[in-house]
Amino acid sequence: MNAVTIIAPIFGIILIGWAAAVAGLLSDRVSDGLSEYVFAIAVPALIIGTLTRPGLTGEIAWSYWISYFGGAGVAWLAGSWIAKRRAGIGRQGAVLHGFAASQSNTIFVGVPTILQAYGEEGAFPLFLLLAVHLPLMMGCATFLIEAEAGRTLAQRLRGLVLVLAKNPIFGALLVGMLLKGGGIVPGGVAKSLIDAFGSTASTCALIALGAGLRRYRLLFDLPGALVIAVLKLVVHPLVVWLLATRVFSMPPAYAGVATLFAAMPVGINAYLLAVRYKAETGLVAASLLVSTLLAPFTTIAWLTVLGRA
Repeated sequence: MNAVTIIAPIFGIILIGWAAAVAGLLSDRVSDGLSEYVFAIAVPALIIGTLTRPGLTGEIAWSYWISYFGGAGVAWLAGSWIAKRRAGIGRQGAVLHGFAASQSNTIFVGVPTILQAYGEEGAFPLFLLLAVHLPLMMGCATFLIEAEAGRTLAQRLRGLVLVLAKNPIFGALLVGMLLKGGGIVPGGVAKSLIDAFGSTASTCALIALGAGLRRYRLLFDLPGALVIAVLKLVVHPLVVWLLATRVFSMPPAYAGVATLFAAMPVGINAYLLAVRYKAETGLVAASLLVSTLLAPFTTIAWLTVLGRA
């Protein structure tokens, strides 16, 4: 029941967003606007507000990052290997399959779920992982895809820098860490504005995700979408959990945050990359939808494994 209590508000809001879009109460324009607001303002404010909060401390352990990205690497390689054996999928498409199988929906689903499950205890390891997850995963995917386009190393590096420089989440992480490193805690009007915007992040993100799901076609490539969903929801977190609890030693909250982070459905960044490079958009969209629909059940299972149920 505790696991249901944790995920019910999160996936319930997604369902409400989807139902409102189907009923015509929310248009695609509203969904797009909410998504842009979440990415550009609300989540950056939440990140800065959390990172600069007094008392937010924790240890920085390499084993924590190795556990998470070790699982991501296994899921990515498995997704690419399976894709290469399917007819009509080139090397660029295989990269996108692997990226989708290892790219977690951190902003829309991960942050609300993990903070709901672990609270303050999980805040530091969560944002510690976010700080590395975005540039590393997006960087690897962009680098590999542009390598397939025959671009030089300098062109690929320039493209990577531009992608990160234009991402407000990455910018917020940098600002938050600089403020925290300098011992600067926003106060007065600045704190009120940061808190006001940050408090809207979770609800707006979940509504935007739910409304956006109406666009995706479930039956575009259901077998392929199911393979990616299984890699994302089962294989990725399983490898992370094994590494974090059986191979390395770390605080339970760190192991739990890394596992739940990995157990989130396919991230929207996989779809955005597919659209940008005009490859495998239907399959990635279908895998995003399928993994989101299955995520309530697998999340309950992982919360049970982690002792949070």
